Amino acid sequence: MLLPAVEDISKWAVVACDQFTSQPEYWENVENFVGYAPSAYNLILPEAMLRDDNSQKIFQINSAMNDYLEKNFFTEYKNSYVYVERTLLDGSIRKGLVGVIDLEEYDYNPGSASKIRATEETVRERIPPRKLIRENAAIELSHVILLCDDERRDLIEPLMLSRHSMKKLYDFDLMLGGGKIQGWLVRGEQSRALSMRINSYIKRKSKELSVLFAVGDGNHSLAAAKACYEAGATSRYAMVELENIYDDAVKFEPIHRLVKNISVEEVIADIQNNICVSGWASAKNSWPIKFYSHDKNGVINIDKSKGASALIVLQKYLDENEKFEINYIHDIEALKELSSQENSLGFEMPPFDENAKKDFFKVISESGTMPRKTFSMGHAQEKRYYLEARRIK
Repeated sequence: MLLPAVEDISKWAVVACDQFTSQPEYWENVENFVGYAPSAYNLILPEAMLRDDNSQKIFQINSAMNDYLEKNFFTEYKNSYVYVERTLLDGSIRKGLVGVIDLEEYDYNPGSASKIRATEETVRERIPPRKLIRENAAIELSHVILLCDDERRDLIEPLMLSRHSMKKLYDFDLMLGGGKIQGWLVRGEQSRALSMRINSYIKRKSKELSVLFAVGDGNHSLAAAKACYEAGATSRYAMVELENIYDDAVKFEPIHRLVKNISVEEVIADIQNNICVSGWASAKNSWPIKFYSHDKNGVINIDKSKGASALIVLQKYLDENEKFEINYIHDIEALKELSSQENSLGFEMPPFDENAKKDFFKVISESGTMPRKTFSMGHAQEKRYYLEARRIK
């Protein structure tokens, strides 16, 4: 494990690359905040900045990694984990454990029987840019969050009680409203005890489920790591942060849909004709979904007979219309603002039911992945920040 040994760690830690894709001004603010300081910003490629040809930027990223290593910008902690407490915007504290997984135990393909799986559909077109960065990278930084189904709270929670005896590695406020983060070093006897708890969890859950760990966030980056390993380019292991789905601070936020460059009236009419119900029975037989546009807001009532959820029905409709330019928006206020533009139509997806946590792993174990962009773990600013690093070559 590599930790940044830099003067200002608040300028080092940067939010996940797949956030604020429709708000490039956020990344402009990151660049201004970082300035010339050493930062993970120089080691990643935000999706908002993707171009048809990213070769020059990727070369700069890989060169910066080598430069940071040569300048000793890292302190190395071998054979260790990091216990993390992240204070979120509402004051709740999300607990996590940074370590590595074996990529041979992970498979994102539909119908997989692997112990570590994706929770949502993987869009293969999003893998190549990440793969191009990783295949020549000396180190990895990770925004991957892996979930476990630990209703007994045996894995991570005991570390909270013993953190007073561990070395504190960092304690600072994350940039641009990201909340606060603290981290402690887990090694020696505590590391060995943790490994025993993990083995016990695997043994117990293997009797109940076919999937033991699910990727809650960052699956496309993990898929790129898998592709690089299979090609023989980088390490068999990948860094993740493990979190317990039963942690009260692990919250699932709906991801909203924005369709651009369309005739709003024509699309609304077509949706109502094809996937909605009307009349007196609509409340009983449908899911109400709010929509927003430049000059009209309202509600569509999606027919429950069309699928298992409003999201599944709507996503299928959108996917079948190839002319649609679909954007996925995490924040409701951002959705409303972007929907106010001409020829744009936004759909507000319903909240992710907290009771679904109990069946989350069972559904994946029995049915496979959910539609892509089903949920987000928290708001955009609450995503995992690139902080720890690890040598992969």
